[in-house]
Amino acid sequence: MSTPVKLAIVYYSSTGTISTIAQEIREAAEKAGAEVRLRKVAELAPQAAIDSNPAWAAHAAATAGTAEATPEDMEWADAVIFGSPTRYGNISAQLKQFIDTLGGLWAEGKLADKVYSGFASSATAHGGQESTLLALYNTIHHFGGILVAPGYTDPSKFADGNPYGTSHVDAQGNNPVDDTTRTAARVQAERVVKIAAALKAGLAGA
Repeated sequence: MSTPVKLAIVYYSSTGTISTIAQEIREAAEKAGAEVRLRKVAELAPQAAIDSNPAWAAHAAATAGTAEATPEDMEWADAVIFGSPTRYGNISAQLKQFIDTLGGLWAEGKLADKVYSGFASSATAHGGQESTLLALYNTIHHFGGILVAPGYTDPSKFADGNPYGTSHVDAQGNNPVDDTTRTAARVQAERVVKIAAALKAGLAGA
């Protein structure tokens, strides 16, 4: 019997949008048979900044018990799905800081040949979701990773319209994660698990 795909979901979320999508991806991946580690990256912002935004402070408190990502999670995983809000068309400093701790694994080739994908959010409809994912995917090329984007592989993708990865416009918290985004998250999770499983089986039989 083949062993389950080991999936790490590594994300940063300030006010909860990305965290909500991460939970949807986790549930879908587990239903697809994967063993999942859900990991947030460490917060870098000062407490004063967090406390100045009630939604940020509330989400920080609500997720205080969520385990933080470590390089070991990356080494363990067969597949990794990164999540980040858009920051000037790029990933958040918090996620970038975590990625920058992975140099040792990269140098040993331990980040190569894994499946990777990503998801994002922004405040506005043209606020940099696609450029954030494309910027993230530059890193995957350096890892020697296998990029698995959702593409237009499911009819539902024509509703959310982002072939690069799940994304959501939260309108400064006024648009909660909706069914369109949740469907996109499920499609992405299932595709990542399916491709990772096929790759894992192929390597096992090589």
